[in-house]
Amino acid sequence: MAKARSSNPVRFGPPQDVEEGQWFAGHTELHAAGVHRRSGQGISGTAHEGVDSIVLSGGYIDDEYGEQEIIYTGEGGRDRDTGRLYADQSLALPGNAGLLLNEALGHPVRVVRGLKIRGKKRPRATGGYEYCGLFRVAEHWTTVGKEGFRICQFRLLKLAPGESARPHPVSPGEGADTTTEEQLRRIVAYERLIRDSKVVRRVKEIYDNTCQICDCRLVVSPGGEAYSEAAHIHALGKPHGGPDELWNVLCLCANCHALFDRGALQLSDDLDVFDGLTQRFVGALTIAKEHQVKVDCVRQHRARWAERFTE
Repeated sequence: MAKARSSNPVRFGPPQDVEEGQWFAGHTELHAAGVHRRSGQGISGTAHEGVDSIVLSGGYIDDEYGEQEIIYTGEGGRDRDTGRLYADQSLALPGNAGLLLNEALGHPVRVVRGLKIRGKKRPRATGGYEYCGLFRVAEHWTTVGKEGFRICQFRLLKLAPGESARPHPVSPGEGADTTTEEQLRRIVAYERLIRDSKVVRRVKEIYDNTCQICDCRLVVSPGGEAYSEAAHIHALGKPHGGPDELWNVLCLCANCHALFDRGALQLSDDLDVFDGLTQRFVGALTIAKEHQVKVDCVRQHRARWAERFTE
């Protein structure tokens, strides 16, 4: 069998002469069989063409691998030496943008699963690799992962034999009759709209842009205007699905917002603030009479970071 070249173009669909469940010793064999063109890398594809294959290797702790459904974390932000995230991911990175294009245009993805993955810092598939068939990119979202950085995630659903992936609009508003470029542009616009809602403006008004955690009011103009940010306790959007309601929002400064969103600051049921990394008491949350916070939202926020202390 001729060895596949790295310069081979992106090719969607099943690999020739390869059966689902077929075993491969390593990336070299996957490359040679045309299953995965980018030897040694987890995502094969480009931002302009799409992604034709991925390899599940356990590199991100937020991944979920099922037989029919996969929650896959995209590329970026991971230190190859330590295996840990050190920066936020972005949908603009080639592999992530390529998967977004797959969703919009209905291109299938070949999925390869690493077997007997060992090692926390640099996971390796010590048992070889298995070709798992074709999947479609059903949806995507960005969220703060378990390591405290923003990640891009994709929900992949397995395609039945002979089933085709259908194009799916990747932004809210208008449907698939708009151009893909316009759909991608709307993603950013929609995120901004959601974070400038009436609820967001109301919580800032109640506290006069003063942080409920540290009491800091960031004055940014000679006229005394101040800057603050609204933090949703139960996070908005997929996969969390929190509501945009006043009882689910805090008025915070930029520093406290970043720490809260990443679990480095958390709340007790009594609305005391504590350090999410050391579990030490920080102080009491400032609460105005016209602002009630639902404890269910507080508990959901804490639960997101519980695994930090169970390893």
